[in-house]
Amino acid sequence: MSISEQPENEEQELYEHHRLVLGKGQQLLRIDKFLMTRIENATRTKIQQAAEAGNILVNNVPVKSNYKVKPLDVISIVMAHPPRVTELQPENIPLDVVYEDEHLIVINKQAGIVVHPGFGNYSGTLVNALIYHFQHLPMFSQNDQRPGLVHRLDKDTTGIMVIAKNEMALAKLAKQFFERTTKRSYVALVWGDFPEETGTIEGYIGRNIRDRMQMDVFTDENMGKHAITHYKVLERFGYVTLVECRLETGRTHQIRVHFKHIGHPLFCDELYGGRKVLKGTTFSKYKQFVENNFDILNRQALHAKSLGFKHPVSGKELFFDSEIAPDINQVLERWRTYSSFKDTFTK
Repeated sequence: MSISEQPENEEQELYEHHRLVLGKGQQLLRIDKFLMTRIENATRTKIQQAAEAGNILVNNVPVKSNYKVKPLDVISIVMAHPPRVTELQPENIPLDVVYEDEHLIVINKQAGIVVHPGFGNYSGTLVNALIYHFQHLPMFSQNDQRPGLVHRLDKDTTGIMVIAKNEMALAKLAKQFFERTTKRSYVALVWGDFPEETGTIEGYIGRNIRDRMQMDVFTDENMGKHAITHYKVLERFGYVTLVECRLETGRTHQIRVHFKHIGHPLFCDELYGGRKVLKGTTFSKYKQFVENNFDILNRQALHAKSLGFKHPVSGKELFFDSEIAPDINQVLERWRTYSSFKDTFTK
């Protein structure tokens, strides 16, 4: 029975598409303004229309767009159809394929591509691309939110990803990620210099109490999930440093939040405070140099450089490496030049 055919006295079922649990430190703010900053690609008009239709609930009660959110509110976005069923459409988005066989595909993800759909962001994602390219495969024809995904990269993080093409491959690859037997390395350009050549960052990663879009590092195990990042200095530029990161765990924003936690935010990472001049001189030419680099990069300087795992069928050890993304590489070249001739730049 379709919605239009339902008897008038039959209650229409609503499905939750998005949920936000506010922290204790949340300030009073109109819900339309709040959701604009918390949900990607959600415009104020869309939010207001959703509120008018009764699709925005706070503590299970529909609210209007002028409702002011407060600490500990639970916000739900609900619709008359199940999440991501009608929204998910195949889209002919090019994939940079590094390797492919009948069981899996390895890609080099580009910047600006969201991995899986979310509220206000149901098109242009990697999942939409996968559904298009593998429409003939059962896993990609069932409107699953995350078909074949065993791990993810942030929207503006580039680099190597593996995707399963069938349920068996998905289960075996997921087991390797869960048991931490995969070998993953990232490169990141971070603010500041390090006295040591190597180091380890450890802590419990959970949602920031005041800003739910950010993650934070806690010492209390009840506040988050245990996370370990090992790093090695690759190249020093004085005010910024190129590091290699190896993960024992795979938490949301792990590298970004870990380096912010130790006082070295990723270069150009706006969410975690890296898109401003944090180190260096007071010379205007230096500040302009940094701003120019921000314009070139316009995202966090993070690239998933390599990935190693066992093939889910053959058991063969596979290892894939990638070139650092062009925008990061361009910024690195500029920093190399600057660090060699910084006296010229700053006079």
